[in-house]
Amino acid sequence: MRLSTRIALWAAALVPLLVVLAGLLLLPLVGRDLRHQQDARLAERTAALLPSVRALVAADSKGRPKAEQNQQRKVVDDALDLGVRVTGTDGGVLLSVGPQPDGPGTLPSEPGGGPVTVRDRGSSWRVLSRTVGGNGSGNGKGGGGAAGAGLLQVIAPTGPADRQAAAVRRRVLLVALVSAPVAALLGFALAERATAPLRRLSRRAAGLDPAAAPGAPASPGLPGSPGSPGGHGFLPERTGTTEVDELSSALALLLTRYDEQARRTAQALDTARAFSADASHELRTPLMSLRTNLDVLAAHPDLPAADRDEVVTELRQDHARLLDLLTALSTLARGDLVQLDAFQPVDLAELVDAAAEEARRRHPGAVFAVHAPAELRVFGWESGLRIMLANLLGNAAVHGRSDSAPARVTVRLAAEGAQARLTVDDSGPGVPPEDRAAVFQRFHRRRESPGSGLGLTLVAQQAALHGGTVALTAPPDGAGCRAEVTLQLPRPDAPTLELPARRDWLTGPGR
Repeated sequence: MRLSTRIALWAAALVPLLVVLAGLLLLPLVGRDLRHQQDARLAERTAALLPSVRALVAADSKGRPKAEQNQQRKVVDDALDLGVRVTGTDGGVLLSVGPQPDGPGTLPSEPGGGPVTVRDRGSSWRVLSRTVGGNGSGNGKGGGGAAGAGLLQVIAPTGPADRQAAAVRRRVLLVALVSAPVAALLGFALAERATAPLRRLSRRAAGLDPAAAPGAPASPGLPGSPGSPGGHGFLPERTGTTEVDELSSALALLLTRYDEQARRTAQALDTARAFSADASHELRTPLMSLRTNLDVLAAHPDLPAADRDEVVTELRQDHARLLDLLTALSTLARGDLVQLDAFQPVDLAELVDAAAEEARRRHPGAVFAVHAPAELRVFGWESGLRIMLANLLGNAAVHGRSDSAPARVTVRLAAEGAQARLTVDDSGPGVPPEDRAAVFQRFHRRRESPGSGLGLTLVAQQAALHGGTVALTAPPDGAGCRAEVTLQLPRPDAPTLELPARRDWLTGPGR
């Protein structure tokens, strides 16, 4: 059921109910006002009749028939449409005219403080009683009848007031009946107008194409940032209705986050495919070598010890190469998929010292010299920075030695302005200038290199993730090779960084 229809039905039910409730509150007030008006008229007519009635009672008590008849006519003329009953000092009825109850004993025998209601044969009456004569009384004030006093009773039927109250009830019911369809129509019209922005929002949401969102360009803002349309093309629209505007903004934010998650999922799938393709391609040669050496051992169980040792050594080398390759591919995939919540303040100087100690253990023939401050904090991914340092120092230890001398590696770390500058110098043959950019591409290695060809690719990936750069140059003395990495230092106005939009070190064609 549509919202406007629901509102119309509720209005059709509630408005008549409110009218009836208002009538129930109003009818007692109307009845009281009508009774007050009737009582005021009774008091007014009683005050006008009192002089004539007083003269009538006096003429009756003195036995003056003519005077009594004259006063009776005056009372009848003044009574108008009200009922009047006058009782003499002896208790006899001197005058009874106009509408009044017929039943005996219906009217009160003594005056009260104000008008009273009496009922007779299904009809009701309002009666105001006043004493007349008797020791000079006749002021009409309360109390019981005095000795030798007459009684004036002015009577008015309550029928007209009851009819007016009944007319008010009928009008309330009529208004309640008429208000039901009118309220339904007005409620439906107002609800249609009020829900128009919601219907427009629904049509806009229904027109979205979820299949197009994952492949659409990502939002230039941070993932999930309000107001970023992402790939869905849905922008919040101001309608002037607070609830609809809030729903529109929430929907845009939800779609932005959906697009971001879809993009991450697509990137993860691409990374998995690339990992599988690269692994199957690069592992083919070492696996074939392993198979060949295993076949040699199986076919020649009596192989001489020297030849057997050579085959086993080759098996171990192929195994280490397989392990290094798989580890490098896995690490490269992690870097392509890492998110900003993995970054935190890190002491880069401490990581440099730890990497140098690990390099000394792995390469006991190399000499490492470290020049770093006591502390230098950057905002980064600690695991990624460790990978970068391990590959920089390992690459320098492997390729920085010569035939006549072990590798000598010098590591320097310093803060220069808004950047941290890390240099790793070795004493090897160096890299020709024309090859210095190509060495950062995947699987680029020298023919005699024992590595996987992914070490410097990992270094370049981590430098890019941390908003920095990496380059190979010649050391100041001209001998060997220098790897120089610059990383952004956190600033008070921008303590964090934004990850690069392009992260395809494993899935792309290479850098």
